[in-house]
Amino acid sequence: MANEKIGIGRRPFIIGSLIGIASLGMKGGVSSVFAAVPTAAEELKNYQPEFFNAEEWKFILAACDRLIPSDLELPGALDTHVPVFIDKQMLTPYGKGEDWYMEGPFNSHASLLFGYQMPFNLQVLYRKGIALTNQYTRIKYNLPFCDLPIRTKDKVLHDLESNTIDLSQFGEADLNAKYFFMRLLENTKEGYLADPIYGGNKNMAAWKMINFPGARASFPQWIKIHNVKYPLGPVSLSGDQA
Repeated sequence: MANEKIGIGRRPFIIGSLIGIASLGMKGGVSSVFAAVPTAAEELKNYQPEFFNAEEWKFILAACDRLIPSDLELPGALDTHVPVFIDKQMLTPYGKGEDWYMEGPFNSHASLLFGYQMPFNLQVLYRKGIALTNQYTRIKYNLPFCDLPIRTKDKVLHDLESNTIDLSQFGEADLNAKYFFMRLLENTKEGYLADPIYGGNKNMAAWKMINFPGARASFPQWIKIHNVKYPLGPVSLSGDQA
């Protein structure tokens, strides 16, 4: 988000995220990063979501754009196709909850220390979260989230994060705003840093920004070389090189 609380500096944000998502995952200027993704916007515009419906897709595009916005030098969530990653993720066993323990009893208000406690999978969590957020913004601002001004979008995301939006007022007993935001932000960061084979990190632009080598499997020629910047670009699991 552009909001300072969430939209912190791009490089510190990404490096901090890598601590928790190291297994999913170089700095470039305008010419080096954006030259690598010249058709990303058009490709994203033409992408047909496999899971999300039209209204949900507009929400995902708008939310991801504010969580990791682009700037004059570095790519944002839309430049790197993070929404595509999230859409595809919904159709995996993870998104369907196929490999989760989904038998009751459930306690959706239990501490996060007890793990996932929702009586529904990630697919349903997203559908509920998006619908309820749009319901809230339509009541408060007379517009769905995707059509709000930038500052208002940022405020809504901040209010979701701080849990000041009460989803129970719309009849939702299990999902709270903070937990929906947490999952959305987590999946957005994953899509930004993941291997492109999963749909996000288009052309490895995020990896290039933080000098991450990707899936290069051998570095023996560099073991004894010190204080020299690694010169090779990242490699995807598919074998593509940036």
